[in-house]
Amino acid sequence: MASLSASAQSPARSAKPSTTRPWTYWWWMGSAVSEADISRQLDQFAKAGLGGVHIIPIYGVRGYEAQSIPFLSPRWLSVFAHTVREAHRRGLGVDLTTGTGWPFGGPNVTPDMAARQWQLQAGQLVSKPTRQQVKRAAPGGEGPVIDPFSQSAMQQYLRRFDSTLATLPTQPRAVYNDSYEAYGANWTTDFPAEFRQRRGYDLSSQLAAFLDSTSTDGLRVRQDYQQTLAELLRDASAGTWTRWAAQRGYQTRYQAHGSPGNLIDLYALASIPETESFGSSRFPIPGLRVDENYEIDRFGTPHPLAMKFASSAANLTGKPLVSSETGTWLADHFKVSLSQIKPQVDELFTAGINHIFYHGITYSPAGQNGSNPSWPDQSWPGWLFYASTNYGPSSHFWPQLPLLNQYIDRCQSRLQTSHPDNDLLVYFPMHDLWATRARSAGGLHMLEVHHVDRWLLPLPFGQLCDSLRLRGYAFDYVSDQLLSTLKTDRQGRIMAGNASYRAVVIPRCTYLPETTMAQLNRLARQGVRVIFEGGLPEQVPGFYQHQARSQTLRQLGAGLRRLPVVSVSRDVVATLGTIGIRREAWASRGLLFIRKRQGDSVQYFITNLGNQFRAGWITLAASGGPVIRYDPLTNQQSTLPDRRLQSTRSVWLRLEPGQSCFLTVSPAAPRPDRSPPVASVGPGQPMALPIGGPWQLTFMTGQPALNLSRQVPELTSWTTLADSAGYFWGTVRYETTFDLSASIDPAAVYELDLGSVREVAAVRLNGKPLGTAWCLPFRLTIPAGQLKPGRNRLDIDVTNLSANYMRLYDRQQPGWKKFHDINIVDIRYRPFDASRWPAEPSGLLGPVRIVSYQ
Repeated sequence: MASLSASAQSPARSAKPSTTRPWTYWWWMGSAVSEADISRQLDQFAKAGLGGVHIIPIYGVRGYEAQSIPFLSPRWLSVFAHTVREAHRRGLGVDLTTGTGWPFGGPNVTPDMAARQWQLQAGQLVSKPTRQQVKRAAPGGEGPVIDPFSQSAMQQYLRRFDSTLATLPTQPRAVYNDSYEAYGANWTTDFPAEFRQRRGYDLSSQLAAFLDSTSTDGLRVRQDYQQTLAELLRDASAGTWTRWAAQRGYQTRYQAHGSPGNLIDLYALASIPETESFGSSRFPIPGLRVDENYEIDRFGTPHPLAMKFASSAANLTGKPLVSSETGTWLADHFKVSLSQIKPQVDELFTAGINHIFYHGITYSPAGQNGSNPSWPDQSWPGWLFYASTNYGPSSHFWPQLPLLNQYIDRCQSRLQTSHPDNDLLVYFPMHDLWATRARSAGGLHMLEVHHVDRWLLPLPFGQLCDSLRLRGYAFDYVSDQLLSTLKTDRQGRIMAGNASYRAVVIPRCTYLPETTMAQLNRLARQGVRVIFEGGLPEQVPGFYQHQARSQTLRQLGAGLRRLPVVSVSRDVVATLGTIGIRREAWASRGLLFIRKRQGDSVQYFITNLGNQFRAGWITLAASGGPVIRYDPLTNQQSTLPDRRLQSTRSVWLRLEPGQSCFLTVSPAAPRPDRSPPVASVGPGQPMALPIGGPWQLTFMTGQPALNLSRQVPELTSWTTLADSAGYFWGTVRYETTFDLSASIDPAAVYELDLGSVREVAAVRLNGKPLGTAWCLPFRLTIPAGQLKPGRNRLDIDVTNLSANYMRLYDRQQPGWKKFHDINIVDIRYRPFDASRWPAEPSGLLGPVRIVSYQ
């Protein structure tokens, strides 16, 4: 194999696929795939509005062992080449995990390459294998997990791909490294030599301190130990993999989280840093449901502060794309709705993510994947991955998935073509974390995205960042390493990638490397604002020459403190106000946002994931000309009403809980003020007309087939109408008429508010389509002329979850659960059994009303 420093010929590639459309994980179970089914499913993906696939070979299907194709075998390479070729023909991209399952490992991992941990033997630290095997491995991918701290192990591991994948005429866009799950690995064969070279002393000389977690010296030695592992992971393993990929023409998608390293530095190595959104956030949006069986204590919830590690690394290094594994385990199988997915996507957007990857879709052969409610065969639900959510053709929301895809496409088209507009860099004090006791296996701090309450939020860093976020400040994180790379301009702004920053904030911390204090000195002398929370740290991390190095730190700090651009503050938020750092005050009303620059304009993405705000005057930190609102859900834009009170200019924003929009502020001069200078009541105070019953219900296409029609005086779940209705998955039509006695104001905006919908509603008003309501709030704008005075007719086709049918199907056809390894489990990782589920509420639950406002 050519050395990693040698150049490698880039493989041929077709036209660039769309990155604004969402991509999806695509699990190949046992790689029991065929060219015909690959082409068929790629057609489905393209028509649904997906932008690409990320192939992950995993465990197989019982009864299909003979059809399984060993990973990287000649036959596997042939079907993979077919996939890339056919995907490119359809405008789709293809990414590939550099392995099967997770983490890296396989049959070519020899004992000397395998993950290791230390143990004490005869008074000496020696290594032993962890014996961890690749999790969820595909045929041909089984074997030990590689040593994540060894450069030579990674180099040997990657040779398998040079002799197989690199021989193909067409290649994937990117290779992928999943989140760190090398459990118990905390050592590598050459660790003593690496430690001595990097830390300046022999670890064996301080063995007693290393083993004593209560002493001061022990704490410092442990800091050195964890920093050495972090550097080895960054330089030897992740660095080797990303260099190998770049030299062969691949981009890299890297999930650094879960690792014992500094996440900012690790994400920064990747072409496309990737975070993860696992489980459902507890947004207080009225009507938003969460699965009551989801165990927060066990699995945690998504948090934007964790997501910002990936986007911060991208912003500081000028990477245009930041991706996310999206929607994993939002709810149990067959229970996830589109209305639950959208708020999670919106939260990702506000955290700087702009390249969504669904998690995900499972390959299913023909006859194993029902794609519409008529189901010509009885092989539904096809092949499924053990972890919900299913975004594939057998999902109950597949017919409406193009609506979500279109929404994401519109959002990402703007987010990917704009640049960050954050004012602050907040230093991440990794050494303070290393000074606390680790809870993870192997005695290391694993910085995983699930439980930020265990490592991120308790730190002063986490507390400060959460306060800044909720009060409307825009910021990124910075590490010791990236701090040393920063440049400044003549105005004292930090310039990095396509971003610029006006100040660096050092949260309250005990330890700071003297080299970092020197870098802060450099920046401050070039005019950069530096703010220390509480005081300047007076200790360096680590054991070697601790006192002398700490003295250097204090001397540097004393000089730094005398500079006029340096502040020490107990209240950082108050200090930011005095130095003119921009704040979006309206964020304290429960609105999340990201602010970006697009040419000479400032662009906001704002989402209401709370229950405090509905409409009101807001003052944007960006000044300029008219403020244009763009609704990515409807593809409509309008100019917001504005007013000026003294020197403050505000705009009137209506944004119901669950809604989101873009606001663009152009650099043009503001329009003449047209509103009263002291007006306190904004335009468009809403009026509501309730639409009561009776309602005619007709059961239409679905399973099991029901010939059922009912008239009901008021809206209720259709599962209450008959015992058989509790098992029905499909569509029910709701019909009613209502009188509009008031005249129609041509200047007013009219909306149909459906209230609670389980789960999607296709609406016709007076015989004309009004649209499909699929997310919270379930509202549709009524075009001018479609609503008329007097009698109006409303027809609403509502489609529910497949969970109710699975209650029956799982009892009658349990053989669909036929997968190796973990098979199918529920949201608590117990064997899946839907036969005892209660019926999920279904249909139009209302209340339904016509809402109007100016």
